[in-house]
Amino acid sequence: MTLTEQDARDLVARALHKVVPDADPATLAPEEDLRDAYELDSLDFLAFAETLSTGRGARIDEEDYPELVSVDSCVRYLTRS
Repeated sequence: MTLTEQDARDLVARALHKVVPDADPATLAPEEDLRDAYELDSLDFLAFAETLSTGRGARIDEEDYPELVSVDSCVRYLTRS
């Protein structure tokens, strides 16, 4: 399922909030690295990616994880897939 840009941004925010409850992606620069900003370890990132997968209704393969670096890169990925 392809998402609109706003739906993708909302999904990214929900996924981040699930992993980091006090996360506020609106305070990040558009291309800021999510792992650095929220100190996500590999398990946190996996939970984030799985939440994105569930929210879009299609699996995100591990080979696509490098495209999930920032809020904007996640939105680009989710709106084109």
